Amino acid sequence: MIKKYFTTFLMAIMLAVAIPAMAGTASAQTRRYNNRTQTRYNDGYKQPNVYDRHRQAINIGVATGVGAIIGALLGGKKGALIGGAAGVAGGYIISKKQQPRNYNYGY
Repeated sequence: MIKKYFTTFLMAIMLAVAIPAMAGTASAQTRRYNNRTQTRYNDGYKQPNVYDRHRQAINIGVATGVGAIIGALLGGKKGALIGGAAGVAGGYIISKKQQPRNYNYGY
């Protein structure tokens, strides 16, 4: 019974911390102002997020980790090295085959 209340309390704390953190990231667009009327103009440019900027490195890293974990489960230390190497190769091939993302920067 106490376990249920403790878990609910922890979830409420995590939610209370996450909501203000998400609200602060909503205004990541650049803005310029007109000096006479102080009218805000939104240029429509939004900087790509971390995954979009480092997509290839993240994909290769995740594939390496997954390959090393599977290799370690199957063959110990030597299997982890072989699985990591296979993961690097597979992640590189997959990231090169991905379609590039087209961003509209308002040109």
